[in-house]
Order: sequence, then C-alpha cells, then structure tokens
Amino acid sequence: MKAFDRIQSLVVPIDRNNVDTDALIPRQFMKSIRRTGFGDNLFDEWRYLDRGEPGQDASRRPRNMGFALNQTRYAGAQILLARENFGCGSSREHAVWALADHGIRVLLARSFADIFFNNCFRNGLLPIVLGPELIDQLFNEVDYNPGYTLTVDLPTQTIASSTGMVIAFATDASRKQRLLQGLDDIGITLRKAALIRAHEARLRQTSPWLFA
Repeated sequence: MKAFDRIQSLVVPIDRNNVDTDALIPRQFMKSIRRTGFGDNLFDEWRYLDRGEPGQDASRRPRNMGFALNQTRYAGAQILLARENFGCGSSREHAVWALADHGIRVLLARSFADIFFNNCFRNGLLPIVLGPELIDQLFNEVDYNPGYTLTVDLPTQTIASSTGMVIAFATDASRKQRLLQGLDDIGITLRKAALIRAHEARLRQTSPWLFA
C-alpha cells in the first residue's frame, strides 16, 4: 500500500448527497479482483454518455462534459470533495479501488458510509469528515477559484487552502500510523513474519501430522 504523508492538489467537487458505490463503480466492472484497472470506469454512468462494458477503450467513449471529472480545470485532482453519506450502498471494495486507480488520495465529506470509510484506510486513501459549514465553504471556494488547491498534511492533521484557510481535522491514531507507514492488513501481518515462521517450525516438531 502506498504511504500517505502530505498532498497538495487540485480539488474535484462531486456536489451530491448519498453517492453510492454503484455510482462509483457499476456492477458490470466487478468481474476482476485485481486492485487496478478500474480508474477509467470511476463514476462510469455519470462520466460517459453510453453504457460502459469491461474491456472498452475509454478514450473512444462519448463523455458528459458537464461532469466534474471530465472538466479540464479539475484534471489530475487527487482530492475529492463530497457531501453527505458518501460511499453508501453495497460494501464493494471495488469502489475504493476505482478511486485510488483514478488517482484520488483524499476524500472530504460531511459523512461516509461505515464500510466504505474503513475500506478507504485499508487501501491508502484518507477520508476526512468535516462539518457542514466547512464543506459548504469549500464547495464555494472551489467554484469561485479556478486552480483552487488544498494541502492535506497527515502528520499535523491540517488542511491548508490556496486562499489562506487552515482547517484541523481528526483521525484515528492507529489508522493514521498505518497510512503514514503504508501498511495494509497484509503488511501489518508480514511485520510478524519471523515470529510466524518460528511458530510454524515449532509446530512441525510438535505436531507433524498438521503438515502431512
């Protein structure tokens, strides 16, 4: 998992409540269990004017130019600004994979669905909950300031805007350390690899039938 420390980036606004995981990655793209290859199909039904299918060349598909991800001013944005209950619906981890594969590293919203929120941390994304007044202010600033950027600093737990605003945010201490070190569940387990091998060696001596 890619470690997270500090990011300065453009902000792409998705000005909707209750964005569900089917909107993030429609079900027809969930045939793969790889974590890559989903970025072109993030928000597929909102981003394109035709129905997407696995294996299509996204560069040849007609785009909805009214949708933020297709607009030049937000190209390359690594921070996504949303409203309330982002990531609701089914628990598909593919939704987070699609965001990560597109290049999104930070999500700002009034609230997140619980399973989606947890999946973000497991895949190197930082979801940040902010109050409604701050979210409204950020949407206004993004709208009225082309080239608007935010700097998200995880060690200090602050967000600084290109207009001079500074916001402190809260996050769980253990999850913060996992992101800073780039450790997912497997990575944390592998830190104990020597102990695991020693335990297996003892079992081979005391309980050889387990390895027959």
